[in-house]
Amino acid sequence: MRRTGAGGRSEGWLFPSQRSKCGHLTDVGRHFREARAKAGLPEDLVLYCCRHDYGTRVLTKTGNLAAVMKTMGHKDVRAAMQYQHPELEQVRVALNQEEKQRYQ
Repeated sequence: MRRTGAGGRSEGWLFPSQRSKCGHLTDVGRHFREARAKAGLPEDLVLYCCRHDYGTRVLTKTGNLAAVMKTMGHKDVRAAMQYQHPELEQVRVALNQEEKQRYQ
């Protein structure tokens, strides 16, 4: 089902619903809690953890902040920057590679 979404965009809904006036589920919290219980996961695993994990994984794997912003609906870079978790080992590797290339 396609409807006009945020910002006037027309896109498919992730959680379509025939019963909802807007065409999609507006709260997936109950569904998440049920799935979490069925999977035997701890209660401190909340829905936001999944969103944060997604943003962190996309940014780590692609290094593309614009992709994170677009897929998560962020308009401000500062909002998307929360998914950047700089690892010191990545910095060491990058610097060591640069140093090796300099002396080859």
